[in-house]
Amino acid sequence: MNLTKSSNPALSNSVFSKVQTGAQTDVMTIEGTVNKTGLMFLILAFAAAFTWRKFFGVYEFGSTEGAFSAVAPWLIGGGIGGFIVAIITVFSPRYSNITAPIYAVLEGLFLGGLSAFFEAQYPGLVMRAVALTFGVFFIMLFLFRSGKIRATGKFRMAIIAATGGIALIYFVSFIAGMFGANIGFLHGNSLFSIGFSLLVVGIAALNLILDFDFIQRGAEGGAPKIMEWYGAFGLMVTLVWLYIEILRLLSKLASRD
Repeated sequence: MNLTKSSNPALSNSVFSKVQTGAQTDVMTIEGTVNKTGLMFLILAFAAAFTWRKFFGVYEFGSTEGAFSAVAPWLIGGGIGGFIVAIITVFSPRYSNITAPIYAVLEGLFLGGLSAFFEAQYPGLVMRAVALTFGVFFIMLFLFRSGKIRATGKFRMAIIAATGGIALIYFVSFIAGMFGANIGFLHGNSLFSIGFSLLVVGIAALNLILDFDFIQRGAEGGAPKIMEWYGAFGLMVTLVWLYIEILRLLSKLASRD
């Protein structure tokens, strides 16, 4: 099966070989992947509502610090747990019908708490971030379906390199933070910092093109039906990243007012 590689590690070619067990009677379809993506969004939204309401239930009668402390265990548990489940899903795609919904629950807990914290600081910020995330998603889908942007070899390699570079910068920042160092342009609100966030949002958006291409080729190549769950999971990984980066960008802009 000749499938195009995506820079999203969850949607690399090798995952198909992990679930090929012979002749397939039920195969992956784009419609099936869309339905499962929608279901995962619903699961994520319900989980996010839990930590969101928990945060503002405390914030209404206390401080931001107290409200954040109330959701911190859920936020941290969701973030770490989501990362672990994502790794398990990448290495065991044949169980993605189980692990993908679990990932949606955990990421929902994480995003609900994180979003509530930003909303408390900058009212209205979260709705703008959600709207922009969906707006970018549909724009990139239109550009992909219309053929305006194609996942060519050069395009693919450029996005892979850019995504890897961003991951490296974040990793270095994390390690530096453990020793008390702070990489200012990642967290400040300078014009350079805002420009960097715009760049990251752009790279995250372009990753959607590769994800759409991967899912389409999987469906056209007769991948096993279980890969609908895996395709939905991979798309969710990119969208979660895109939303977080848009949230960070908007918060930087709001802090300059």
